[in-house]
Amino acid sequence: MRPIVFNDKKIDSFLFMELSDLATSLSKKKDLEVEYAFKSYYDPYMNKMFISLFWDNHPTFEKLHGMKSDVYLRSVGSVVHTDYKVIKQLFAFMKKTHLSSFSRQLFILMEDVRLEELCKRERPGTTKTFMVRRVEYRKYFRSQLTVNMERNIMTDALYNLLYLLLTTDNPLEEVPPLNEELDLAIPFLRVEIAKSYEARNTKDILRSVEIIVEVLEDLLEKDMLNTYFFLPDFSEMPEVDKSPTFDEMKRKSELKNDNIKQKDNEDDEEDVHEDKLPTWHRESESNNKSFLQFDMEQGTKTDLMGEGVREGEDGDQAMGFVQGESQQTNKNDYSKLEALDVLNDTKKEGGSGAEFGKENKFAYPVFLKPENISSEHYVRYDEYKLFVSTYQKKLKQLIQKTLEHKKIMPRSDLPFGRLSKKLLPWFTEENPRVFYKKDNPSIEIDAVFSLLVDCSASMFDKMEQTKYGITLFHEALKSVFVPHEVVGFWEDTNDATKTSQPNYFKTVIDFNSSLRPASGPEILQLEPEEDNRDGYAIRHMTKRLVQRSEKQKFLLVFSDGEPAAMDYEKNGIVDTHQAVMEARKNGLEVINVFLANGEIDEGQVKTIQNMYGKYSILVPDIEELPDVLFPLLKKLLLKSL
Repeated sequence: MRPIVFNDKKIDSFLFMELSDLATSLSKKKDLEVEYAFKSYYDPYMNKMFISLFWDNHPTFEKLHGMKSDVYLRSVGSVVHTDYKVIKQLFAFMKKTHLSSFSRQLFILMEDVRLEELCKRERPGTTKTFMVRRVEYRKYFRSQLTVNMERNIMTDALYNLLYLLLTTDNPLEEVPPLNEELDLAIPFLRVEIAKSYEARNTKDILRSVEIIVEVLEDLLEKDMLNTYFFLPDFSEMPEVDKSPTFDEMKRKSELKNDNIKQKDNEDDEEDVHEDKLPTWHRESESNNKSFLQFDMEQGTKTDLMGEGVREGEDGDQAMGFVQGESQQTNKNDYSKLEALDVLNDTKKEGGSGAEFGKENKFAYPVFLKPENISSEHYVRYDEYKLFVSTYQKKLKQLIQKTLEHKKIMPRSDLPFGRLSKKLLPWFTEENPRVFYKKDNPSIEIDAVFSLLVDCSASMFDKMEQTKYGITLFHEALKSVFVPHEVVGFWEDTNDATKTSQPNYFKTVIDFNSSLRPASGPEILQLEPEEDNRDGYAIRHMTKRLVQRSEKQKFLLVFSDGEPAAMDYEKNGIVDTHQAVMEARKNGLEVINVFLANGEIDEGQVKTIQNMYGKYSILVPDIEELPDVLFPLLKKLLLKSL
């Protein structure tokens, strides 16, 4: 069920994934996260990059290059070349001046100009993108300058003017008058901000900002009113530790020999070898900041497997390692930290995370079986069967005729196939047919279907009619002996928390029972429930279908809109799209059937396309579902022959 939202903008999942991959590749940070935000910046402590929503209302060409320019600035520039220790000094300086917002935004502006020049030098292909960025921002700041001058907001107007002066290619750029005192300071400010192009590091930028702010403190009474660029306060954050982690210090290279030591008999005498461990001195070729340590390149592997470890005394050890999670401790006392494996055990409640998507790391499945079928369900299901019987019989006859035709097709004198021994037509006929095919072609449909039904609360006015489509799906496939399953899915809103999100999968028709004559009434047990986490459900169905041996595998998803669940509204569309792409990479054909009860607006169409691409069927009137589903099943079954 979709919640009420005030910002109803749809995320273009294709573009978002493109930007995410671009950021990860350029920054060389595998775990880098990308999100949209009010303004663009990079958070090194969360390892997260934010792309500005400023570009959202621009035309497609400018929007694409604008968002890419944010990615270039942060992944090539901020990640590598920005010194965040200096940024902490900036925030300390801001506390001493009444122009704190002006200081922050001026610093970001000048630092971005410095990073832009570095990006263009390191990656010349980004030059065109930065040109588009500069043109669009100059239009924006020129309009803001006019507005702020009319409203007499001098600090904001000065900032707009400084941006225009800093990014101009014209040395004779017209400078509109602000007031007498500021006009006298403009030549000095123009020279000082131009040092952004010559700055060697973040420290040089901070020095220029301090000089400019000290001059303007006597000329400006009020701080900036608007926020054009943003940088969060990192002053309270700890230093980023760049020392090697425990995993990085473990062996990476293989031994020269690959033999395994056999267990010694208890009576065998132990053969002890002694060796000296090298220590560092100034004659050493390299200093690797280690002591009493050497790399073993040759030796015999033992049979110690699994999680088993040997006890040892650590009272007199020269160096000790602690494996755990980073968190605040009492000074340097790590004794109370549990082992990492123990900590990870407590998090299994929410699933594996990586296997089912990072947005679903706290989701876990609850599999339900159908309940006992009542006599009322049998009666009602007979009514459903009667309604779809026309479609089911047509489909069955069509498939049977196709299979029969395939069986009796001529197997010789063909224009292609296996070369026959009768080659006389090659010399006597203008269009010789000298090929044949093997007899006994396969007369079975080598396919499997899975139908995933959205059981969210928003389906309350569509579920009854949806069951007609599900009945047609089941009866048609059962009549042509194609294994299939029908699964309803939903998330329990009442039990869901930030760290625990139960997702229910009710399999009313499974693969084993799908071809039984009496199967079917269980479909009537599907009812509208609560939320829907589509990406998570698709990944579970993919996992099931991948294990099947059939050649053709189809996953149909019945839904009535975008996904909505706990902490899923923001990235649900992107996560669903990623799940669909993963399924298709595994050889599955994923098709969405969008169920509506009225006219489908352009926004809904765009949302469905963002999740499923062109493989989606729109049903504006739910009562037409059987009419839409019949040709779809027909096409997919004929494709499987």
